[in-house]
Amino acid sequence: MWPRVDGMRALELGSPGEMRARLNALVLAGTKRATAGLRSEYDDESEAVEHVGELLVLVDDDGARVGVVEVTEVTHCRFGDVTWEFAQAEGEGHTDLDHWRRGHIRFWGSEGQDVVDDTAVVCLRFALVEQG
Repeated sequence: MWPRVDGMRALELGSPGEMRARLNALVLAGTKRATAGLRSEYDDESEAVEHVGELLVLVDDDGARVGVVEVTEVTHCRFGDVTWEFAQAEGEGHTDLDHWRRGHIRFWGSEGQDVVDDTAVVCLRFALVEQG
C-alpha cells in the first residue's frame, strides 16, 4: 500500500533526492502537469489506479506535504503509445518523444523495471490546487 498523508494518497515523484526535489519544484511552478507510472507498480502494491477528481498529496523525501494536486485525467496505454502531448505536459524539458522515452526507460530500468513498447503505463494529468 502506498503512503497516506491526511487521508489522501501520497504522490512521490521520481527517486528521492535531487530528482524528487526538481520534479516537485516543477509541479509547484505549474510546469509539470502530468506523470506516468507503470501499471505493474499498482499491481505489485495492490493499489488502485487514481481516479479523476482524486486529491493527492505531493511529498518530499521525508514524506512531508509540499502541495496537493487534483487528478484531471487518467489514461491507460502501452508505453509505445504515449503521445508527445502527454510527454510535454510532464514539463521536464524533453526535446521530443524519443527523448522522453529514453529518459523513462533509463529511469524505470534503474528501478529494476524493464520497459518495452508493450509495457502497460498509467498516464495521469493533474492540476496543483494547494502549495505547502
